[in-house]
Amino acid sequence: MRPFLNWPALPLKSDLVRRLMVAGPMAVVAVAVGFAAQGLVPRPYAAAQGELLDALIDSPPPVPDTTTAAEQLRRLEARRAPAQGSAASVGLVEPEAGPGVNLDIRVALLSAGAAPDLTATGPWQLLSREGQLLQQGDAGSRVDLAKLWQQGPEAWLQTHGGLLLVNGRPYGGRLRLIRDTGGLRLVNHLALETYIAAVVGAEMPSSWSMEALRAQAVAARSYALAHMARPANRHWHLGDTTRWQAYKGLSSSTNRTSQAAASTAGLILSYQGAIVESLYAANRQISLEAHGHLGASMSQHGAQDLAQQGYRYNQILGHYYQGASLARLKAGAG
Repeated sequence: MRPFLNWPALPLKSDLVRRLMVAGPMAVVAVAVGFAAQGLVPRPYAAAQGELLDALIDSPPPVPDTTTAAEQLRRLEARRAPAQGSAASVGLVEPEAGPGVNLDIRVALLSAGAAPDLTATGPWQLLSREGQLLQQGDAGSRVDLAKLWQQGPEAWLQTHGGLLLVNGRPYGGRLRLIRDTGGLRLVNHLALETYIAAVVGAEMPSSWSMEALRAQAVAARSYALAHMARPANRHWHLGDTTRWQAYKGLSSSTNRTSQAAASTAGLILSYQGAIVESLYAANRQISLEAHGHLGASMSQHGAQDLAQQGYRYNQILGHYYQGASLARLKAGAG
């Protein structure tokens, strides 16, 4: 990951979004971004998945939804336990466990090109924004891109009982196909935790120590949440390249990266009610060169070294993001 931007903490303007705040005195930590409440709308596709955050996108998927954004956000909150002791010695305090909240993220597949090969491992459907069937096919049959723009400015590709394939690479969730100035833009809509498991495998060797993978999962989730709060584009939160954080679809997910994501599900780094845009790089030298002027940044090789010395993931995070705290996204009672 080689991000270039550093956004300041944004105020939490909405009473509903203030449920994502964390409290308590902490030292200054850089590269934090607030959780903005601008233009939050419901996400019809995932209505059955529980409470969702749907940031700044005003183009709904085909299936209608009756859940309002206010009703969804009313149930969202993040809490952290009070800081105790030295973060480097005892680690960041882990918040109490509790039921999580299902969030979806939108990732632009910038590496796919303007005319990608699209198919699936199972039966697939291409739908208009209104839910009208445009094309369909069996496993292995390809989407006809030549007809796509005759059918409207955007479409949704989904499959049942299989995975979507983009240039032969597997993806979960659904794909939104948007007409762009450079041709076709693909946006992968998928569950946040599925995305995190894939990012961990793309950013770190899955054979590394589990505690290093868990630290990477929290850093990747916090970084993703920061961009969900302040998206790169009105159609997508962040891209799939190292300009943001590496994402190669499900090809980089393994049992170990999925375990790292699941065992830290919902955990993010926070500072004074804001989400920390947790920067990281391969090693300390790159971290200093790329992010030294921005503040806290994790060395991935350094995280592995600490894990091999017996550090737990929260101690690794406390070592690199001093002054931050751990927070957990939770479904509140309203």
